Amino acid sequence: MRVPLVGVGWDALSLVEPAADERPLIERRAVVRGGFYEMQARTVIERVPPGAGIAQEWAVSPYRGCAHACRGCGARGGHRRLGLDAGRDFDARIVVRPNVVARLRAELARWDGQELAVGVSGDCYQAAEETYRLMPGVVGALAEAAVPFTVYTKSALVLRDAGLLARAGARVAVSIAFVDERIRRVVEPGAPGAQARLELVSALVEAGVECRVLMAPVLPLLSDAADQLAATVRRIAAAGARVVEPVVLRLPPGTREWYVEWLGRAHPQLVERYEELYDRAGLPSADYEGRITGQIAQLCRVYGMECGAPEVVRREPAAAQLALV
Repeated sequence: MRVPLVGVGWDALSLVEPAADERPLIERRAVVRGGFYEMQARTVIERVPPGAGIAQEWAVSPYRGCAHACRGCGARGGHRRLGLDAGRDFDARIVVRPNVVARLRAELARWDGQELAVGVSGDCYQAAEETYRLMPGVVGALAEAAVPFTVYTKSALVLRDAGLLARAGARVAVSIAFVDERIRRVVEPGAPGAQARLELVSALVEAGVECRVLMAPVLPLLSDAADQLAATVRRIAAAGARVVEPVVLRLPPGTREWYVEWLGRAHPQLVERYEELYDRAGLPSADYEGRITGQIAQLCRVYGMECGAPEVVRREPAAAQLALV
């Protein structure tokens, strides 16, 4: 005959500690919807990693990870902090920050007026933006706060917001590193082709948006030959751009491993040369970078374009500086 256990709580009988949740941070904190990982952001204005090669020191990114799958993307390491890998996860597991507009408005109320970059951790006009439509709110918040900003993108979806961007006085930097489609298909497999991006530059200029071309990343020993640089600059000029901002490939942690692994398979003879060119921080040698940017600057002069990073704009803040970002 069984005797019922009266007055005994089951938790009192537990002799084994509950198993720790060892899932990646993103799996524990995000809501998966439509293949995207929705994760509420605590802070959205973040420091641009040192050595990124762009002019702005601070950035806001509605998305982390990028479906363009560019092998040399310098933002790859950020996925590691979410418990994901910097390779295929960065390309396929896109993190969406659905509260980015609300958080941005709160942080801008105490911002110091310094220019922001938009879309550094992942293209802000990649396919996820078609679903979430976060950028009109981001642009509106920045315009209302009178904070200068530059949007970084490869996607023609930015044309949807051309009117908003023009009225906000935004800059748009379209990335066109090279015009050789054979290279693009291998190192930027999910991105639009060079011709599509050149047409995007023309359309933005026609729409009255201040547009510059981020000639980045120039790939050592792959897209840096004199004829390749000349062809790229020539076609950028023909598209109507007036400013080119060249950036040689950076290989910070996360990006370095993914890129070099591919390089070892595709071009094993170049691995040793890359090891000589790059320091531990993932920056190219100053001599090499100076030579390449000098060549591009000379080509820009031939085609009547300016060359180099823009002067960072700062406007007087409406209130005290943001204390925690």
